[in-house]
Amino acid sequence: MSDPERLAALIGRIGRGRHGSRDLTRAEAADALRALFAPEADPLQLGAFLIAQRMKGETAEELAGFVDAARATIEGCGTVRHPEAVDLPCYAGKRRAPPLHLLAALRAARSDGIPVVIHAPEAIAGRLSAVAALRALGIDPAGSLAEADAMLRTRGIALLSLDRFCPPLARLLGLRPRLGVRSFANTVARLLNPLGCGGQLNGFFHAPYGARMAAANRLLGQPRALLFMGAEGEPELYADRQKLLLWLRGEQPEQPLPCPDAGCPPYPRAAATPDALRHRLQQLHDGAAPDAREAAVLARMARAFALAAGVGGWG
Repeated sequence: MSDPERLAALIGRIGRGRHGSRDLTRAEAADALRALFAPEADPLQLGAFLIAQRMKGETAEELAGFVDAARATIEGCGTVRHPEAVDLPCYAGKRRAPPLHLLAALRAARSDGIPVVIHAPEAIAGRLSAVAALRALGIDPAGSLAEADAMLRTRGIALLSLDRFCPPLARLLGLRPRLGVRSFANTVARLLNPLGCGGQLNGFFHAPYGARMAAANRLLGQPRALLFMGAEGEPELYADRQKLLLWLRGEQPEQPLPCPDAGCPPYPRAAATPDALRHRLQQLHDGAAPDAREAAVLARMARAFALAAGVGGWG
């Protein structure tokens, strides 16, 4: 059976509505995405598959299969492991407050000796991406996984652009404006962990993704992961209203962790310009005193990095 024929059959299975659709196995999900990554893939089938999955909802098995397919396109993926490092996927960007998780990552690497791998898209419409924010601080993305590996070993921090290390998945992410809705590509990117870090900090926006991503991480063999509803969908803890903080270690069920209100002003509601967010990040990076909310977030993120790295606890 040809790829288009197999895809048509799989689309038929997942696209039969709430009560008629059937989930794919991990192998079927990997095979489907592999075929859709191909340059000759039918754009109509690609759109149909993405929308059908959006309507049905991805299972942990399907997410693991999609990650398998995406990792298979990344040169060098799986050849290096960094059990002591923390993976920090940043796929939402910021528009209301500076990306304090990035400042916390730099502090974890430089002051606490915790290696951190940050990966993100080059740009996010209307938001400040991690790549753009870190470029402003003098950190450019590595050109390959091998270069990122060397960067991590020598500097303690590595930055990767999804557009460079996994172009097929970046193309799927770029379809959001045309599709009108997000697709599973966003969640898959968050689960990639391209340098095999032993720890992971993973933020998400919608509560149902917590348990789903935890289950997918178990299937993928992720040793340690802290998953939480992050500020604007980024891997940044709130100071005022943190919800759904899940700790995953090995094969054990995920464990909810407490994160009480720090008694700070609420997270900003008004949008700011990317330039304003970049400027505030630069100020904090250069030694400006954080306000009460920023200080509370940075303290919580320091604990989160230590926990994910396996060198600290939460209580």
